[in-house]
Amino acid sequence: MFLLSKLFWLAVQPLSLAFLLCALGSLLVFAGWRRTGGTAAALAALILFVTLYTTAGGVALQALEVRFVKPQQEPRDLTCIIVLGGALENEVTTSRGGIEFNQAAERFVEALRLALRHPQARILVSGGDGSISGAYEGEAGASERFFSAFGVPAERLVKENASRTTYENTVLTKDVLAREGLSDCLLVTSAFHMPRSVALFRTAGIPATPWPVDYRTSGILRLGFDFTQPTSNAQITSTAVREWVGLFGYYLTGRIDSILPAG
Repeated sequence: MFLLSKLFWLAVQPLSLAFLLCALGSLLVFAGWRRTGGTAAALAALILFVTLYTTAGGVALQALEVRFVKPQQEPRDLTCIIVLGGALENEVTTSRGGIEFNQAAERFVEALRLALRHPQARILVSGGDGSISGAYEGEAGASERFFSAFGVPAERLVKENASRTTYENTVLTKDVLAREGLSDCLLVTSAFHMPRSVALFRTAGIPATPWPVDYRTSGILRLGFDFTQPTSNAQITSTAVREWVGLFGYYLTGRIDSILPAG
């Protein structure tokens, strides 16, 4: 299932889908199916235009980000912080060492802030190597270098270094929480990723308070044209499509009870 999901995503992400439709259209034209080939090419152009030159992807991502609002006050007696992986460049850290973050770095920055303010809290980092090859350092393992660099003792960390997907994050985290005797944690992950994470945690019966970070939209974005930042639009659209596909996929396979959990 893991490999199938990776291959499926390689094909259906917007830019890949546009390329495949272009290639299919060319083959159909050469085969004499000009009208069908032209339709495929036109559909590819439409996907590219929407992806690069509209705010559609941002609006779709924003709908996920606003689902859960971060509580205005932190718990007074915080004992557990769960951080979902996806913020470290595993390929780079494996070959170069150190700590190399991607755009989701705020997951770890916020977890560090909370850890320093609540010295009694344990930090559970859930995330292994999510690549197809499985040849890279897991994110939970690399996180020890980050927290220790800021004075957080290694004994406060609980590392779940085997999960490759959000579903596996949930299943393995549940086992770790039971083993360590931890409960009622804050769940720290990107705001757009929170609906899928909460849906899985609720289905698994894991009580956790959503603590969204790493916002990618302003919260007041409207649908329209945007010719100023096509590269950024493409990245945001890809992220949005991935999350929505993940939600529908988990719902259809029975891994979550609803496509969008209540906030």
